[in-house]
Parts: sequence; structure tokens; C-alpha cells
Amino acid sequence: MTPATQLAASLATTLADEKKSAAVTDWAARLGWLVGLALFVALVYWLMREGWKWRGTLQSDLPALPEVPDDLGPEKLSMSGRYHGSTTAGQWLDRIVAHGLGSRSRAELTLTDEGLAVERPGATDFFIPVQALRSARLDKGIAGKVLTEGGLLVVTWAHGEKLIDSGFRSDHAAEHTIWVETLNQMTNHTEGAR
Repeated sequence: MTPATQLAASLATTLADEKKSAAVTDWAARLGWLVGLALFVALVYWLMREGWKWRGTLQSDLPALPEVPDDLGPEKLSMSGRYHGSTTAGQWLDRIVAHGLGSRSRAELTLTDEGLAVERPGATDFFIPVQALRSARLDKGIAGKVLTEGGLLVVTWAHGEKLIDSGFRSDHAAEHTIWVETLNQMTNHTEGAR
């Protein structure tokens, strides 16, 4: 045998000796870590839920939302898309959760001379009377949702003594511009009538 083959044979023997089965895992310790991790995740989830409820309690001074009237009148615009949430006007991270305004959902928007009807399957519907509308703009984010520039329709409206920004995204983003123009024309018209 040549030295090279002797080296290869000894290496193969060494590798074969090292391929023995691993020691059995300590299942009690592993199970303890998994239970501890599960309890930690449950605690974090519970704390987040309590924080959400506390935020709703702090915002309990917000009056009940107006219900969608039975007769809205002739439709100016309609849009199908998503409701992304409401915040205190000008503070895009101060989410409002009272009266279900914090719940993201699908939404059907209908604009008439009476105001803006927001119908949300699985969440609370609400109505923004035309007198409460203040302005509309295109933006890129609201309370935990960031999109491309101009990807979000933000409607500013007054409710009680609070100004609120509500964010919507149409299934067809090209509709946003006409909504902004129409809403701003309506708010200018109603401000002049006051």
C-alpha cells in the first residue's frame, strides 16, 4: 500500500467511527422551553389586546357614529375597496379604535349630496354627513398601513369636537383622484353656504 492509500483508509475508518448516533435529547427540558415560549407569546398577545381595549376606553368621549340613512338620494360616486382605519386628523399614527373605527375591513363607499356612506361587511357601517366633511387628499399612509405615494384616499371629517382622518384604498386606485376633486368641491361649496 502506498502512503496515499494508507492515509485514505485511516481517514475512512476515522469517519466511520464518528458516525455513531447522537445522544438522546432531554425531552423534558425541550418541552419545558416550548411551554415557556408558548406562555410568553400568549402573554404578549393578551397585553396587546388589553392595550387595544384601553385605547377604546380612552376614546369613549367620541359620540356614536351616525348610521347610514335609508334614503341617500342620487349617487354621485361609488367605490369598492378597503377601509384602513381612522386617526386623529394630522396625526397619522394616533389610531382611533372607538365605535369600531379601528377595524380594517372591506368597504363600499357611496357619495351623495347628503354625505358619504361607508358600508363595511363584518364591521360597523357609518355615515359622514356633508356638513361634517372637511377635505380629501391622496396620501401614502395611515396608522400602520403604508402604501405607495398617493395610494390612499384620506377623508378628513368632523365628529363631535374631533377632526378625524379616515383612510380608504379603492380596488382601482385611478379612482382616487376623482374622489379627491369631488369631495373637495363639496366641502368648498358647503363652507361657502355656512
